Amino acid sequence: MGRAFLIVLDSFGIGNAPDAAAFGDAGADTFGHIRDAAAAGGADRPGLREGSLRLPNMERLGLLAAAGLADALPGAGLYGSASEVSRGKDTPSGHWEIAGVPVPFEWGYFPRTVPALPASLTEALIRDGDLSGILGNRHASGTEIIEAEGEESMATGRPILYTSADSVLQIAAHENAFGLERLYELCRIARAHVDPLNIGRVIARPFTGETRANFRRTANRRDYSVPPPEATLLDRAVAAGRRVIAIGKIGDIFAHQGISEVRKGDGNMALFDALLTAVRDAADGDLVFANFVDFDMVHGHRRDVAGYAGALEAFDRRLPELETALRPGDLAILTADHGCDPTFPGTDHTRENVPILGLGPGIAPRAIGHRATFADIGESVAAHLGLRPGAHGTSFL
Repeated sequence: MGRAFLIVLDSFGIGNAPDAAAFGDAGADTFGHIRDAAAAGGADRPGLREGSLRLPNMERLGLLAAAGLADALPGAGLYGSASEVSRGKDTPSGHWEIAGVPVPFEWGYFPRTVPALPASLTEALIRDGDLSGILGNRHASGTEIIEAEGEESMATGRPILYTSADSVLQIAAHENAFGLERLYELCRIARAHVDPLNIGRVIARPFTGETRANFRRTANRRDYSVPPPEATLLDRAVAAGRRVIAIGKIGDIFAHQGISEVRKGDGNMALFDALLTAVRDAADGDLVFANFVDFDMVHGHRRDVAGYAGALEAFDRRLPELETALRPGDLAILTADHGCDPTFPGTDHTRENVPILGLGPGIAPRAIGHRATFADIGESVAAHLGLRPGAHGTSFL
């Protein structure tokens, strides 16, 4: 029996989502615009090295054809693209739909006002979290608001609360001055209070450093998500006696449902090391589900075109290691959960199609066309693993 490896390049959209205009994202194209900026030599993007974007391994697998930037080609794997049908462009919606469960409901969001959070919520958090007060309370980029409020947070013991265009409440605090376990407990308290507001995630955003000049968010981030509304591919795998190894923030995204084991890593390269270890450890019939968060968190949201380009190239250089580690009967799929175009206005996710690149010994190179839902990815993995089909999506195998 073969194994399956689902690998999400977080936010690596390829543009052209049919409903992008409804999300205010008409024209967004994460891959295309990074590629264009690199080809232009970075003249308008300081720090972007000259020369074309070098992704020979993903291009060999069919990335350009999947993105509509080249004619169909034989390639080395199966390739295509997919649109999202869920009603959001956020991390849980994208990942749940990849795992076979689109999100049919509307998430709750906080308004673009200052303050952004309702007084009833902040008062409850101050009371139940034994706080002297809070800071922030607005829409913001995480790095920007930590730089602006971090020193006062350390001095007063008040955590920084902020949100974005996603259905999320983020709480930042210094790992030592506030305490990491205390931050996690505050997020658990917040999770209970935002449930009635239908907020998708509460995220603990610990940071270190002594002044705004050297504050740094750490790998001890933790997401407190609502559970998926029905059984996902992960649940079906565990129910069938398979092991599901979650790499990066996958466990948090699925509220640790359908997860056998969690493995972490600080940054994309550490996560790639964890993926290779999981490839070595996984038994026949197991599923490994990995998220590479730096594309989104470190580069996309910060509008760092040069950094995003470099991160893609670093990931691409390591793909041959994955290919070599795969065994006959294995299937690996590279995809994404949404876009985060670093050339687009604002700092939020962008509604985009995502690539589907499938590889493995014995996987016939072919085009699978455009899929109407991310759920086709999960159903294809289910078919490969011999699991019962879900209620959504169609296998392309």
